[in-house]
Amino acid sequence: MFVVSFLLAGLKVVAPGANSFIISESPGIQPFSDLMYATAMVETMGNTLAYNEFENAVGIYQIRQVRIDEYNKRTGSSYALSEMFDPELSAKVYLYYASRYGPYNLEKIAKAWNGSGPMTELYWKRIKEYL
Repeated sequence: MFVVSFLLAGLKVVAPGANSFIISESPGIQPFSDLMYATAMVETMGNTLAYNEFENAVGIYQIRQVRIDEYNKRTGSSYALSEMFDPELSAKVYLYYASRYGPYNLEKIAKAWNGSGPMTELYWKRIKEYL
């Protein structure tokens, strides 16, 4: 051990030169992430493959055909309801509607996502449990 240490002491040890650097993409500000999580938990407990036969709602956010039709009309897209099992596409649709109310009124966004009427109060109460 002493001999190896003695031999290595005579070597010049240099760290490799750093001629490059790494730039990582920032995830950016995501003002709806908490609400998206809460909505997913209330709607499907986070199940991206959820299907509600009674409402014909699919995916993690339980998107219905009427939402897809309106989204396609407003954005010029041509998504099918079956594509809403894809969590990235369903998030895109959800964020489109959420952004119409801005990032600061989570209650209004949640209630609008759920529909209308007195049941939205119960829905909001359930959403707040996950926020």
